[in-house]
Amino acid sequence: MSEPLIFEKTKAGAIGVSLPECDVPERPLEELIDERYLRKEMAELPEVPEVEITRHFVRLSKQNVGVDTHFYPLGSCTMKYNPKLNELVASLSGFANVHPYQPEEHAQGILELLYLMQRYLAEIVGMAEVSLQPAAGAHGELTGIMLIKAYHEDRKDTKRKKILIPDSAHGTNPASVALCGYKPIELKSDERGNVDIKALRAACDEETAGMMLTIPSTLGLFDENLDEIVEILHENGALLYMDGANMNAILGYVRPGDVGVDVMHLNLHKTFSTPHGMGGPGAGPVAVSNRLAPYLPVPVVKKVGERYSLDYERPKSIGQVKLFYGNISVIIKAFAYILSLGARGLRRVAEMSVLNANYIQAILKKFYYLKYERYCMHECVLSGNWQKKKNDIRTLDIAKRLLDLGFHPPTVYFPLIVEEAIMIEPTETETKETLDGFCEAMIRIAQEAELNPDLLRNAPQKTPVRRLDEVRASRQPILRYSRTPKTIESQS
Repeated sequence: MSEPLIFEKTKAGAIGVSLPECDVPERPLEELIDERYLRKEMAELPEVPEVEITRHFVRLSKQNVGVDTHFYPLGSCTMKYNPKLNELVASLSGFANVHPYQPEEHAQGILELLYLMQRYLAEIVGMAEVSLQPAAGAHGELTGIMLIKAYHEDRKDTKRKKILIPDSAHGTNPASVALCGYKPIELKSDERGNVDIKALRAACDEETAGMMLTIPSTLGLFDENLDEIVEILHENGALLYMDGANMNAILGYVRPGDVGVDVMHLNLHKTFSTPHGMGGPGAGPVAVSNRLAPYLPVPVVKKVGERYSLDYERPKSIGQVKLFYGNISVIIKAFAYILSLGARGLRRVAEMSVLNANYIQAILKKFYYLKYERYCMHECVLSGNWQKKKNDIRTLDIAKRLLDLGFHPPTVYFPLIVEEAIMIEPTETETKETLDGFCEAMIRIAQEAELNPDLLRNAPQKTPVRRLDEVRASRQPILRYSRTPKTIESQS
């Protein structure tokens, strides 16, 4: 039986909080708030003792799945362990209490950190300059395409109307392109999961502004034709944008700027291990080559002598893309992560994330279809196609059954070019014992698909909430609380 919602615990007159006596003269609400914004009736709030409130939310927290409680192999999301040292550093009073309107002379410490972070990231990716402003990966994508557009317009090269995007790209790439007024052109992958070079040559011309290439791709593969891709683009006056969401796989091994990338974003909340999703905000700094540096968002932190300041004097800048200087707390956590690992440690991140992904792939490819028979990078993309064709078991059924076995499912049905995709990213922070346990669960599910397929179709059985009606949830969403029995039943 599901636990009652907090409103169903209400008992008239129960008190869950004690407020201090008012220390200012009391005045009628009408004098403080415009009557148009005042409720006509009192808000209906739960009346629950503090002990019941505490138990309710602690109980709910134990039903959640997170990186600190479970293996979280979401492919393309890099849900790795977030060191608590980073949280401690970001909570230091000098960082936590700084205000964006403080005079520069009173904020030299945080400005120094931001300046160093710009330089560290530029060195890691082999680029000239970095903006820390973008608030997430997709925001970084948008900023990067805006920079490409500013570059072409500054050169009076207005005939460029399209951006090329492989079919193995992240789903936000076409949206970023369209928001900047460009037309996204899809490029097919070849039989090895690389960009089809013939298709690229046919599509790349004087109307091409650039190409967005995810390195490694969402197939978990490093494109074997990268040098040729760069050559084709640059020969036609187009720029290469790198979606750096998967940088976790190549830290210390490949510097994108060294291989010809013109602009890229980094997901600090993925590669550089800060909580993201429901765990906190993201950050998507953008790094550029010298040719795009003049167009970076303002301000950029600069150093003159021993003093740090905010540089707004960039006449070709695209302007601000976010208020102030970015999600500072995320940047601080990533800064602490970089300092704690150092150059060798960052390289080790790539080594172990690639090793772990190939370990899983090598074990599970005997039980699940593998479309591209190659060594993978940070993640492997398997498929439930065998199970679907033989026993009518979908990848979704496999994912739901994993919940019963104590594992959060990997990403499913993405990338779209792999039918019944199962996208597994173990990251570098998981032990061999954890990986073995996950593989054992996946093998067991493959066997159950043969011997007891109904078990999978009816999974999960042991979770607080059973399988939801996804069609009904999308077409008839419940967007506000109601005490009617029908609503309560549909929510439990």
